[in-house]
Formats: sequence, structure tokens, C-alpha cells
Amino acid sequence: MTPPTSSSTVTLHINGEKHTLTVDHRTTLLDALRDRLDLTGTKKGCDHGQCGACTVLVDGRRTVSCLQLAVASEGREITTVEGVAEGERLHPVQQAFLDLDGFQCGYCTPGQICSAVAVIEEHAAGWPSAVTADVRPEAGPPPLNTEEIKERMSGNLCRCGAYGQIAQAVARAAAEASTEKLTEETTV
Repeated sequence: MTPPTSSSTVTLHINGEKHTLTVDHRTTLLDALRDRLDLTGTKKGCDHGQCGACTVLVDGRRTVSCLQLAVASEGREITTVEGVAEGERLHPVQQAFLDLDGFQCGYCTPGQICSAVAVIEEHAAGWPSAVTADVRPEAGPPPLNTEEIKERMSGNLCRCGAYGQIAQAVARAAAEASTEKLTEETTV
């Protein structure tokens, strides 16, 4: 009898490109991104899923990559902070972080940006949060005020304490996304 293997070859779809790797079954997505693919924008913080520094988007949803196994990510669309921008044009969240100084040391910024991108999309889709007053679908999305933003971003820690600027950056990017969507709807 052949002993079971402890590694697999997987194809990961990251930032629009396919990467085929042979990884140990215990390799996290975070370690595959940083150590095997040199995508070092995603940061290793606590390595326990508690700080959010390693947040990436998997099929458009926020995921702490330190808890996601690379083998479980096969065939899923993974977006890291390196893939958020459209070519040379920064994503509105990235631009808002720069304009409003939504970072200090910058270590948590990639995870904050990936989370903010997902927060804006979740809010636009009408997903309630723990502070949403009226969760009935017919009520529509609640206003994306500071309380909503803080609750929705609460899985991402900033040890420097730039929370005020982060909330402002998310609010600005959400307003721009909403304006952009209205413009697209009226021109179609």
C-alpha cells in the first residue's frame, strides 16, 4: 500500500493570472502568496485570523488568508492588494487611503484596503451589519455612516490607531462608487 502524500499540485487564480504550485497540504494561502509567489503585499500579522492584516478577496469575499489553506483555494478567484488597482489607475479605496492618510506605518493597509473593497460591495448588495437598525430586505441598504463602517471593518486592526482616517477613506470610496454606479445606470 502506498502511503498518502502530504502535498498536492494546485492551480491558483490570483489577480487574473494562473499559478501552478506544489504545496504541502498544511500550507496556508498567506504563505503560498508571500513565500512561493512573492506577492508580499499581503501581510502576516497574528497568524491566528484575529488582526486582518492578511485579508484578501476570495471570490469577492473577505478572507483571512492565514486561516485559508492553499489547497482549498484552488479554482477560486483570489485578489490581493496587488490586484485591486486597474492597471496604473488606483482603486478608489486605495486613492482615498492616500488622500485621507488612512494609514500610518502601513503594515495593516493592504488588509484594510481589501476589506474596504468588500465592505463597499457588501453594503451596496444590501447586507446588514450588527449595527443595522432595519434588517428587512425591503428597507434597502442602511446609510453607510461611521457606525456602519466601523462595525463592518472591525475585523481589521490598526496598531497605529488610524481608524478615523480609515473610516473617512471607506466613506469617500463608497460615495464615489455610488456616484459611479448612478452615472452608469443613467447612461445605459
